[in-house]
Amino acid sequence: MKRFILVIIILFSLSLLSVAFNSNASDSNGESLEQAISNPIDQGIGGVLNFLGYTGFSNATVGHFVMLLVGLFFIFLAIKYDYEPLLLIPIGVGILIGNIPFTENAGLKIGVYEDGSIMNYLYYGVKYGIYPPLIFLGIGAMTDFSSLISNPRLMLLGAAAQVGIFITFLGALSLGFNICEAGAIGIIGGADGPTAIFLSSKLANGDIINGLKTANLIGPIAIAAYSYMALVPVIQPPVMRLLTSKEERKIKMKPPRAVSRLEKILFPIICLLLTAFISPSSLPLLGMLFFGNILKESGVTKRLAETARTSLIDIITIILGVAVGASTQATVFLTPQSIMIFVLGAISFIIATAGGVIFAKVMNLFLAKENKINPLIGAAGVSAVPDSARVVQNEGLKTDPTNHLLMHAMAPNVSGVIGSAVAAGILLSFLL
Repeated sequence: MKRFILVIIILFSLSLLSVAFNSNASDSNGESLEQAISNPIDQGIGGVLNFLGYTGFSNATVGHFVMLLVGLFFIFLAIKYDYEPLLLIPIGVGILIGNIPFTENAGLKIGVYEDGSIMNYLYYGVKYGIYPPLIFLGIGAMTDFSSLISNPRLMLLGAAAQVGIFITFLGALSLGFNICEAGAIGIIGGADGPTAIFLSSKLANGDIINGLKTANLIGPIAIAAYSYMALVPVIQPPVMRLLTSKEERKIKMKPPRAVSRLEKILFPIICLLLTAFISPSSLPLLGMLFFGNILKESGVTKRLAETARTSLIDIITIILGVAVGASTQATVFLTPQSIMIFVLGAISFIIATAGGVIFAKVMNLFLAKENKINPLIGAAGVSAVPDSARVVQNEGLKTDPTNHLLMHAMAPNVSGVIGSAVAAGILLSFLL
């Protein structure tokens, strides 16, 4: 309080001196001494009130404090429980940045939705789908497709897990979202943040699409997708245990066969051509994914592969996380639509996990005993790489400490990434 009074006194004194000097320079105004003294008081008080009107305390709403608590909760989860810290800390800090109350449309150029602001420039890459392909480039440079090449049938588990996308799409339609918005919301079921941002930037960006006025749902969809990706260790295990017996969780699978260098090089090239012909709309994502993998497996572009899987993806992750977090500005984000999106996202994630597990059990009906699949790896069909594969590994070890499922789970895990991108391309083809 003492410091605040001191600041007021200093402001008043400066105003008084300024007016006194102006009065001495031009006596032609005919102002009396009393007027010269009264004006600085008015000016000082008006300046202080104007300053207070621009502070966060003056512009704060309940919504701002709710979102600030959400941002702090994300940071808490990342630090305390190590839940996807590389995602949750940038997003959490972004939420804090985006929800500091300020006077909107006052020309300050602060908010993420105000043209000309720094945050708006960073958000440009989210709104127009620039960051997701770059993320996929880094993922491709980090991914080893050996387990999928050695056992291609496990790709079916990645495809089966995408059932969550299309069921969520139908659920969004039934809740009143238009068909384009429903398509963007549905992709949350793939548990793939970059794909969710890419698709929502095309189908639910606030523009008119095919004659339909769409809401800007990029923020809620991105936050929902990344939140559920981070909560994989919490959401998936109960579903996996519910749908499998102890005997099924103990199934040991044959070790993956050794894969030659030629196979590793040919796989991304063939998949690039095949997926591009099936779903050309997925090319921005899958083209970069397989390009990154070619850089890795070719053996002659090590510097480029190293840059893609380290510096590049780290920089994009930081910018993407902060921009997505800042887009949760309370005045835009806190709507009934956002709540429905989060509910649909949770349901879709559960359905996707269940779809992969159940399909693995169905496959076992047609396989010989020595070729049986541990149904747990079906849960890795969602695109949260490599977290869902790690969850499978942990669940397998809980049942049998000698049963290592990580390498087997990576096959449906990486195929889930491909499957969600193909699904996004199919939705774009139908809805654009």
